[in-house]
Amino acid sequence: MKRMLASAVAVLALGSFSLALAQDGAAVYKSKCMPCHGPEGKGTAMAPAVVGNQFIKTASDQELSDVILKGREGAAKKYKQYAIGMPAQKLSDGETKAVIAYMKDLAK
Repeated sequence: MKRMLASAVAVLALGSFSLALAQDGAAVYKSKCMPCHGPEGKGTAMAPAVVGNQFIKTASDQELSDVILKGREGAAKKYKQYAIGMPAQKLSDGETKAVIAYMKDLAK
């Protein structure tokens, strides 16, 4: 009985952590990404869409982290049709992981 209760508590805690991570990712997106990528991730005249973005769908978390934290300017720009590059962002490891999870969910 104690094992069953401990397992149930662990499952609930993990579910709460996943929900908190998703909410944090949405908050990070809203404050850092939305101005360029749009409120629903559908892109703007300044940056490409996150929704349906093949690069975001297939890139590793490390590749996405590198783009977010280091940016892409000049010759390194992936989407040349946009006038500005991707500026480097200052995020904690937790914020970076959360926003990557959120963006991958949007990209589906």
